[in-house]
Amino acid sequence: MTPDLDLIAEPTRRHVLALLAVEGELCVCEMVAALGESQPGVSRHLALLRDGGWLAARREGTFAYYRLADVPAWARQIVDALTRGGVAAAELRLSRTRLAGFAGRPARTAVQAT
Repeated sequence: MTPDLDLIAEPTRRHVLALLAVEGELCVCEMVAALGESQPGVSRHLALLRDGGWLAARREGTFAYYRLADVPAWARQIVDALTRGGVAAAELRLSRTRLAGFAGRPARTAVQAT
């Protein structure tokens, strides 16, 4: 599936892609903690990115995990650019700090790296 470029016009979705590019794989609860947004809103962004070809998902028990999908080189270049400055460095740093302090992080039994 060719990723839908229109989906990343929205800042939160670009932020999600950048965060997953540096973190590898995260569950919905981790994304909620990192982004500081509501669970329904984060889930909607994740579903759109998954359906649009940007993300892959897997279930482990009650948790849904997301990671970057295997995308064409042009799409990977966009994601890489987001991590190098397309998402404000301070915003990405804050998200990673929130994530590091999130006490509810689930234990993984089969983490799949991107």
